[in-house]
Amino acid sequence: MSPGAPRVGIPKGNTMQSNSQTIEFTSETTLNGVVERHFILDDITGVLWSPASGSVESPLLLSGHSGGMHKKAPGLVASTLHSVSSHGFTVAAIDAPGHGDRPRNTQDEQWVEAIHQARAAHEPIAPIVVEYNRSLAERAVPEWQATIDALQTLPDVDADAPIGFGGVSLGVVTGLMLAPVESRIAAVSFGGVFVDSSLLEAARKLTVPVEYRIPWDDKDYDRTSGVALFDAFGSKEKTLHAYSGRHYPVPDYERDSSARFFARHLGGSVGVSAS
Repeated sequence: MSPGAPRVGIPKGNTMQSNSQTIEFTSETTLNGVVERHFILDDITGVLWSPASGSVESPLLLSGHSGGMHKKAPGLVASTLHSVSSHGFTVAAIDAPGHGDRPRNTQDEQWVEAIHQARAAHEPIAPIVVEYNRSLAERAVPEWQATIDALQTLPDVDADAPIGFGGVSLGVVTGLMLAPVESRIAAVSFGGVFVDSSLLEAARKLTVPVEYRIPWDDKDYDRTSGVALFDAFGSKEKTLHAYSGRHYPVPDYERDSSARFFARHLGGSVGVSAS
């Protein structure tokens, strides 16, 4: 199917029912062989990227953004476009509670203000971020599960195929809470994150293959705790990548490594362009 031909899926403004919740696509654009569709599911705002070739039943990746960012954060989009165009994946991202197009509640506002005050006073923000991320992730887990339910009803998503989850910072915390309770997730790829004892405990419950990246020169992420988190992963198959630099921008070779990791475990087209 050519990029200009009608594609398999749901056109703008149409809805699809899933477990009493309705997914509504509000916009659709195509650029450089990738279709981008924004959607709303109950109070969840999200975006779905897929190959413009009209491929049906492609593997699904879930992408969790960092704290303070949103579903179309630059780093997230860069990794997404690579995964779609080079490996034929369909990728979904949603705004975490109180992020992007979703309003913060009173408690969220207090956490954000506390982070700003700590930065201004040159005090550690890690303890505040850890607590805030845990609250956000706990709320995000059922939202991701509802999103999976809805997306798997689409004709261009393989409902029987294993799913991958990738994320950095808040996305790591969310993935560590989601993967052990969601059997449809078969592999995860994580970046830097603030680590505490509760996150180490969550990591021990992870059993699916994991690829973990440590931004070696990022002052916000302690190398020692990053290695401790990797050691805590309960997965039999786990790979540690340490690269020079900060958590953003992620080097292109690390983006490619993550996409290839998912292709091995989810059945994508390793090394074959889908555009």
